[in-house]
Amino acid sequence: MEETTKHSPPIQGVVIITLPPPDNPSLGKTITAFTLSDSPPTHHQPQQEEPSQSQSQITQPNNQDSDTSSNFLHVSLQRSFLFRPRIILGLLGISIIALSFWSSLTTQDTLFELRDVDHDNKSSNSAFILPLYPKRVGGDWKSKTDVEFKLGRFVNFKPDIVMERVMDGEKIDKSVSAATKLEYSSVNFPAKGNIHSDGLYYTYMLVGNPPKPYFLDIDTGSDLMWIQCDAPCTSCAKGAHPLYKPRNVNMIPPRNPYCVEVQENLRSKYCDNCHQCDYEIEYADHSSSLGVLAKDELQLVLANGTGTKPNVVFGCAYDQQGTLLNTLASTDGILGLSRAPISLPSQLASHRFINNVIGHCLRTDTNGGYLFLGNDFVPQWQMSWVPMLNTPFPNLYQAQLMKMNYGGKELRLGSTSDGHGTVVFDTGSTYTYFTDQAYNALIAMLEEISSEDLTKDASDTTLPICWRSKFPVRTIAEVRQFFKPLNLQFGSKWRIVSTKLLIPAEGYLTISEKGNVCLGILDGSNIHDGSAIILGDISLRGQLYVYDNVNQKIGWIRSNCERPHKLSSLPFF
Repeated sequence: MEETTKHSPPIQGVVIITLPPPDNPSLGKTITAFTLSDSPPTHHQPQQEEPSQSQSQITQPNNQDSDTSSNFLHVSLQRSFLFRPRIILGLLGISIIALSFWSSLTTQDTLFELRDVDHDNKSSNSAFILPLYPKRVGGDWKSKTDVEFKLGRFVNFKPDIVMERVMDGEKIDKSVSAATKLEYSSVNFPAKGNIHSDGLYYTYMLVGNPPKPYFLDIDTGSDLMWIQCDAPCTSCAKGAHPLYKPRNVNMIPPRNPYCVEVQENLRSKYCDNCHQCDYEIEYADHSSSLGVLAKDELQLVLANGTGTKPNVVFGCAYDQQGTLLNTLASTDGILGLSRAPISLPSQLASHRFINNVIGHCLRTDTNGGYLFLGNDFVPQWQMSWVPMLNTPFPNLYQAQLMKMNYGGKELRLGSTSDGHGTVVFDTGSTYTYFTDQAYNALIAMLEEISSEDLTKDASDTTLPICWRSKFPVRTIAEVRQFFKPLNLQFGSKWRIVSTKLLIPAEGYLTISEKGNVCLGILDGSNIHDGSAIILGDISLRGQLYVYDNVNQKIGWIRSNCERPHKLSSLPFF
């Protein structure tokens, strides 16, 4: 036995990997190495730690501490020490496992460490990120310009009565092209907006050559990206910027595959005498947009700083009707982000610019947030994931809801015979919409909150139900004690195995100009067939939501929505 021990390979050392503190993940990892030997300690030149893959693409703030602590520390231990090396290794291993387990159970307000990029595969993964920006609007809830509800769909119209906008004098390429070919990159856009005074979130795009800026409402419930267009314009709002002016070369011909998609409801599929592709979109609030399809350069900057200018197809909108004219007073169009082939994410993914993944994060306390296209900013752990449904709305982001509670009381969904429901995630809607049964059940439960401290105020027409406090309400936190959170359960009715989405009072209440608190959940029985619960901006704040079209799943994680973890700042203008 002694002989065997003498010839067994000695333990050379141990490496300890320390994760960053939960309240400051930007400090990065720390790697410490110990060497074990029987000989006296020898002096080695400290060796600088290789940067981790998740930090290699950007410069993280406060990295001096990380660099200082990342030097290798060489320590020699004598076998005559009180503890044997194997005992020390065992204790270190138990400590590391305990720390890892604790970390996996901890929920934080900020995004956690993102997926490391595998440099062994040939695709490069960075991100397109857009900022979100605010837009000022006002009025009561029935005529209010900030109450948006889109869920736009292409509708039937007669091509022969549509005015010819631009003469097709040049041959047009039928495919989306790119100035620079990239493989599966990503882009990030800053965003602004809020619920209390603005009612929506928007970002900006740089379109054309030379590029010109346009403010676009982000809308996961609409298919087409469109910009108000001087072709010439029949009915356009003033907008934030001058109208887009197309040229002959920008026009998409009728037989282009994208034209076939937008005209799928037409009685006559093709028009031999037409020189352009006409479309009409009708939204759920009965507003509409009429235009022609165009193609132009879209200026994008990757997260790694690389610029690219893909040619994308979008709508040149020359006739807007209804509430769109109000919401376009400070914007220039709509950014359709649905699952449809003509949506911007689908176009970029079909030509290998990004993986078809969309993420948005809307801030709760202040204006703005961000939007990204591509999967490089997606946290791959600690997110809650649910399967993405393909029905009843093929192009929308939807999931099956098993159960919904207000506090400890269940709300009947009433949408299907088995009692299950459908939840649609829609950034194009300001407020949230419940099915008839769920809405009436919630209203009945809210009757319990009427007291001397909080009473209904019928004179406040901001929304159908508002409450007056003894004092003007400045923040929802001041009246939170009167309300209970909503708990949505996906996957199973059994709470312990279900995937849950918690919506606090801030996720369904808003403050009126009178200083009252109002219910931001409306009756959705007249929206489409009334069978779906639609989560609008008011309920989507304070979380990063990800729509993974590659793996057909929807996920969320709590976040302050200041910026993605890999960026030191957002490109606000």
